Amino acid sequence: MASSSLALPSLQPQFPLQNRQSSRPFVRPYSSVRPITASVSESPKVPASSASVARPPEPTKLPIREVPGDYGLPIIGPIKDRNDYFYTQGGRDEFFKSKIKKYQSTVFKTNMPPGPFIASNPQVVALLDGKSFPVLFDVSKVEKRDVFTGTYVPSLELTGGYRVLSYLDPSEPHHGKLKKIMFHLLKSSRDRLIPEFSSSYNEMFETLEKEITSKGKASFGDANDQAAFNFLARSLFGTNPADTELGRDGPSLITKWTLFQLGPILTIGLPKFIEEPLLHSNRLPPCLVKKDYQRLYDFFYSASGTVLEEAAPMGVSREEACHNIIFATCFNSFGGFKLFFPNMLKWLGRGGVKLHAELAQEIRSVVKSNGGKVSMAAMEQMPLMKSVVYEALRIDPPVPLQYGRAKRDLVIESHNAAFKVKEGQMLFGFQPFATRDPKIFERAEEFVADRFVGEEGEKMLKHVLWSNGPETESPTVENKQTVRGERFRGAGVQATCRGAVFEIRFVWDRGW
Repeated sequence: MASSSLALPSLQPQFPLQNRQSSRPFVRPYSSVRPITASVSESPKVPASSASVARPPEPTKLPIREVPGDYGLPIIGPIKDRNDYFYTQGGRDEFFKSKIKKYQSTVFKTNMPPGPFIASNPQVVALLDGKSFPVLFDVSKVEKRDVFTGTYVPSLELTGGYRVLSYLDPSEPHHGKLKKIMFHLLKSSRDRLIPEFSSSYNEMFETLEKEITSKGKASFGDANDQAAFNFLARSLFGTNPADTELGRDGPSLITKWTLFQLGPILTIGLPKFIEEPLLHSNRLPPCLVKKDYQRLYDFFYSASGTVLEEAAPMGVSREEACHNIIFATCFNSFGGFKLFFPNMLKWLGRGGVKLHAELAQEIRSVVKSNGGKVSMAAMEQMPLMKSVVYEALRIDPPVPLQYGRAKRDLVIESHNAAFKVKEGQMLFGFQPFATRDPKIFERAEEFVADRFVGEEGEKMLKHVLWSNGPETESPTVENKQTVRGERFRGAGVQATCRGAVFEIRFVWDRGW
């Protein structure tokens, strides 16, 4: 469950204290307007070791430069950068490349969308190389409070009035409690992970086959979305959505709800004169998705009963836990599958016949030696398959944008220079540039399937930054790292990524 990418504040909500309602054994409508304080510390608390103590910046042997770039005139500068980012420079990659070329630096000042009139302060220091970027994961140096979506925070009405886990800094009291609930959810579902993945995606491919046979064409996107939601609901909660009142509507409800949160930093193909006022200059009214979100809430409240029971002893209400489960499942996990599975298909397809044959041989051999059973232990014996997953995550990370706010004055190093950054400055990183850094990876822009095979290959895993931290670090309640498969007894994103490769391989064996 990724905790940030799409990675938060013009909106400064107040959170007055209120009495908690007692839990009931049935599903309750959530209140979209009731402010909640359970997940908010009364003031932004930072550990003493990393608070605003007068500590000198770290020493460096590199020449210290002023951060190049400028923000332009108020309102005009941010709107110009937004226009360049979305429209005039051919996409965000070209936007960043043009800035790097202009300033001859991978660290520079810029404005990030949405800017006026949603974000009051769009100014950031961009970190666009593999050496400077990792500071965004160091919670002793950066604060992750309300930076999940960048320089603005979506309305809390979209999450039932709660600041959910992705928006909390590890120093906030509820961060650890909510993360423990997510750990429990993953642990309780670990035995369902592989069987439900196989079942859900087999159904997807069978559906696609039938549609192609009958209609001559099929929509992979819709089928993939349904498979992803079915897999998450069945594996995490033991519930088949089709057997509930939600039916097959989950993916469409999630997509609409997500748009209301990420609209300010997305372009959806509409003409500029429509997108700019509709998405980038004004917020879409949360009331338009209130009924849709209520349907999701009802489904997850009913399906999450045993997990919600774990919340009360931690001082977290069932309602707050449910809203966090919805966000983790629908925004983080479903969003990841929506992007990652098609990307995995793309890179595997481009890998060619030789890669397909090598994967098939490795998978068949390991499955045979394990008595024909598929398990996480068996997948650990498939180095090429693991490398393919890591390489797909490296070259096309599903969480491209990362943010953090400097907790103190810092010196941040790129490959060629060091830069002083003031306390409170918003830092931004574009993950694809960090994980495709040619000074770290050879053939950085190419998909090299066996890049992480062998001892030397495994040493490069520390540069795979796909889940709020390096691949070689473990998630804890004190950091923002997401929970990965091998770190948590076979549950999590990595496991399902490997399952994706495994399932695709056997589908191809069927003749796809």
